[in-house]
Amino acid sequence: MVLTKRVQAPATATGADLRWMEYALQLTERAQQQGEVPVAALVVRGNEIIGEGWNRPVTSHDPTAHAEIVALRAAAAGIANYRLTGATLYVTLEPCLMCAGAIIHARIERLVFGAFDPKRGAVNSTTHAFETQGLNHRVTVVGGVLEERCAARLQDFFRSRRT
Repeated sequence: MVLTKRVQAPATATGADLRWMEYALQLTERAQQQGEVPVAALVVRGNEIIGEGWNRPVTSHDPTAHAEIVALRAAAAGIANYRLTGATLYVTLEPCLMCAGAIIHARIERLVFGAFDPKRGAVNSTTHAFETQGLNHRVTVVGGVLEERCAARLQDFFRSRRT
């Protein structure tokens, strides 16, 4: 069910994790409709979505507008606090280094992601950002939740762009 390659604090997915990842997969359609790479994220705290987003760097002309950053910004604005303690971030693709840093600064408690990113994934694939010495915050990680479906969404998108 959950692929836990080498991730910090390996954990298992819950039924709620599967439901929230299903919703994140639905959000990827919005990114794709806008011509963006179909990656989506949501921030959940207390079984409530407090922020959501999808990739928008092309449409917003903003290189930092990754799904995770968009969702974190929405959540922080919604609760009027940049510290999102007790929250879980769900994202359909393993975060990059920029997003991993934002996750740490936001004090996200748990990260649940779908597909591993062998080229840019900074949680497990290319580096282990959450294991960096000196960090004052640790994130529990669950990787590979609905991995096949998350990966297929991306593969289908890039396949259609090539044809």
